[in-house]
Amino acid sequence: MIKCHLSRLMGEKKLKIADVTRETGINRGTITRLYHETAERVELDVMNKLCEYFKCELGELFEYKSDQS
Repeated sequence: MIKCHLSRLMGEKKLKIADVTRETGINRGTITRLYHETAERVELDVMNKLCEYFKCELGELFEYKSDQS
């Protein structure tokens, strides 16, 4: 399972979905699905924009967790 830490990153900076959407140009629905961890796919350009915006590595935004845990 892939975990998305967007909600944690946003919480640390006290950002709302609207803030990230406005400042990155990423579709609000995409940000919402990532925030609630309901996204089934993510485009590479979206991951790139989020990493640039949060000044983080991809591993800080997404994490692989074994389903066997």
